[in-house]
Amino acid sequence: MKNILNNTIIAGCFVMLAAACGDKLDIKPGNSVNDEQALETSSDIEALMVGAYDVMGDEDLYGGNVLRDAELLGDDGELFWDGTYVAPGEVFNKSILTNNDQAEGHWIQSYEAINIANNVLANLDVVDEEKKDRLEGEAKFVRGMLYFELVRLYSKAWNDGDPASNMGVPLVLTPTSTINEESYVSRATVAQVYAQVLEDLQSAATLLPAENGFFATKGAARAILSRVYLAQGKYAEAAAAADNVISSGLYALNSSYAAAFNNTSNTPEDIFAMQVTTQDGSNNMNEFFAASVYGGRGDIYVEDAHLALYDSTDARLALFYEDPDVGGYRTGKWNDQFANVNMVRLAEMYLTRAEANFRAGTALGAPPIDDINTIRERAGITPLTTLTIDDILLERRRELAFEGQLIHDLKRTGRSVGALPFSSPKLVFPIPQREIDANPELANQQNEGYF
Repeated sequence: MKNILNNTIIAGCFVMLAAACGDKLDIKPGNSVNDEQALETSSDIEALMVGAYDVMGDEDLYGGNVLRDAELLGDDGELFWDGTYVAPGEVFNKSILTNNDQAEGHWIQSYEAINIANNVLANLDVVDEEKKDRLEGEAKFVRGMLYFELVRLYSKAWNDGDPASNMGVPLVLTPTSTINEESYVSRATVAQVYAQVLEDLQSAATLLPAENGFFATKGAARAILSRVYLAQGKYAEAAAAADNVISSGLYALNSSYAAAFNNTSNTPEDIFAMQVTTQDGSNNMNEFFAASVYGGRGDIYVEDAHLALYDSTDARLALFYEDPDVGGYRTGKWNDQFANVNMVRLAEMYLTRAEANFRAGTALGAPPIDDINTIRERAGITPLTTLTIDDILLERRRELAFEGQLIHDLKRTGRSVGALPFSSPKLVFPIPQREIDANPELANQQNEGYF
């Protein structure tokens, strides 16, 4: 895995101030140090762990592009791509080439952050005893979350064929610093990757504190677990994970839908968000979705087909606006280029608990219709008196629009993207060509439809 092999380890890019949800990072210049010198003290490991979050917030990952591409790949006439960048255009057109630099960037940055997490886990012996559980939990959270992202992007969905034989992504669970024959890893199966994701996130949920500033918490681990269980069709487990987050009492829906977005500090609704400041962090969702008046490129328009999904009185509809320079509609979710990038909100937990309970025929925490009406009532639309699975999926589509969930929701529910069935190879990213060239174990393991 040539792209994650190097002789340096990120020693840290930020220093924490106080541990409160609204705190920001005191940015100091990033630096790289020799790995023989980097990991001698507990402070070194803490700084290293912060470096993993920094990589996660890169523009190719949760700084925006992973979320953007999930929306472009899943789109069927609700968006229009008008940008000049080739790579996201290929994603939008479902014609991704093996040298697509977005497919490459997602892969490279994911494995870089995973390698940092592996280094943290391998050096816990130097960590102060009272900090060990937290740092171990944070490292496992990062690794589990990123392997989940990788297996969803570069492999067949859990419900597409046999996950025990379908190829997933390479699993690397120990630090890599030099290139040798052991560095070349073949693809694990989808089932093996999911098993590792669950192991990491379940462990993280046990080890992490309930409150941890803007870093990973028990709630964040359980929220991502709910996504994993939902992807696997494990509805009782998904409902339980989402209910655990809701019932913790640590999070609350913002009073208005609009208040959930364009925030420079976490809100009560944010379970986990990537931090952005004027000095560090990326918000590429702003770059691609916002009009130029808000600092964006305006590459992505919202079409009438999406706007038609909302009732005329829906407060979520009011967040769309017409571009004052070129016309056409934009989503207002990403208008502040220095706002945090929402990764998982409490609203999603209500939607997940509703869907999982509905499919399982249970009412853990609340009846499904109550959870859906909680979301509808905040949006200012009439509560439902009866409920179908289509009602739930529509509410999810409206509430979580342009937050990086579209293609994954379509796949796990077996829905097509236009004329493409959910199982189409065109809806799976290729293994980057540079990885195929560099790693002989991957030479005959390219995804279907790519050459």
